[in-house]
Amino acid sequence: MSIKAEDVFKPHILAKYDPEMVKYVLEAKAAGVPAQHEFPIQQIRADPDRFKATWSKDVSGYERVVEGGVTSKDGYKVPIMIYHPDPTQYGEGPYGLHLNFHGGGFVLGDLTTDAELCLNMRDGAGVVVIDVNYRHCPETLWGKCVEDAWAVLLWARESATSLKINPDSISIGGISAGGQISCILQHKARDAGVPLKLCLATVPVTSEGFLYREYEESPFASFHEFAYGPVLPWARMKFFGELCFPRDDAEEICAMWPDWWVAPLKAKNWTGLCDTFIRTGECDVLRDEGEAYGAKLVEGGNKVTVKRYLGAPHIFMYLDWYRKHEFDRDTNTALRQAHGTA
Repeated sequence: MSIKAEDVFKPHILAKYDPEMVKYVLEAKAAGVPAQHEFPIQQIRADPDRFKATWSKDVSGYERVVEGGVTSKDGYKVPIMIYHPDPTQYGEGPYGLHLNFHGGGFVLGDLTTDAELCLNMRDGAGVVVIDVNYRHCPETLWGKCVEDAWAVLLWARESATSLKINPDSISIGGISAGGQISCILQHKARDAGVPLKLCLATVPVTSEGFLYREYEESPFASFHEFAYGPVLPWARMKFFGELCFPRDDAEEICAMWPDWWVAPLKAKNWTGLCDTFIRTGECDVLRDEGEAYGAKLVEGGNKVTVKRYLGAPHIFMYLDWYRKHEFDRDTNTALRQAHGTA
């Protein structure tokens, strides 16, 4: 029995989705691709290859790619992957540095998730890229992810000589949960006097959506409009939220950290932040809160570029046949301008 668009998409969502994405979603449904949020986390952890994103890439052993580890605040060794540009094309350095934080709702993802994107940034922008596999929930308390990310940023600056980087030419970025980490680090870096060239926040979480019990609690129209979309629906957001902030412990967990870590839109000081490039998908529940973060930056007098990819859902940047090439071009243009390799 064939699956029709009407079986998967509500009419108002189908009307906005790019037809190519509609085809992709229907093919995935027909092929029985598992929706991770419909399975217990124990099952996902027990069989990670079954649930790994189709765009994941193992780059172990690739030329100019090395694995490493950085000690976090509590002594945990944070796994990282370091990508160095080709010296025959970009010289011997020192290079600019870009730190990447993958998405996955603070629950999923690893150093294979964004590997294709990291290779592209290295080769297309001529920067060193460090991909960071911060700790995930529920095995680790939410908030440790930020401490891990911050530790890598500080370590990279201290290790500038061995990394062949310019410690004053660092950018940060990530997708979804990784975008939220980037937004938090943007503020932390300003407060600590750590210079950053650019924040690349793509489809970032900037509100307290992981704390909602029902999607109607969100003040953002896109959260309501696409709550029942086929990509990052409310059910998936709730799945992540319950693992990061279990109902009985949520208040205690939130009290451990600044409120703007949980929801970057709650930050008090919006002045003096680094340049920012925010990218959203028109058909994504997180669209409006990402753009609201950009508006706050503008109000604070910062330089901000916001691009909305029309007809695109949450994962548009990963799909080689879809918008990935456009996304990669935009990324590399922004990085080259920020690090002076344009």
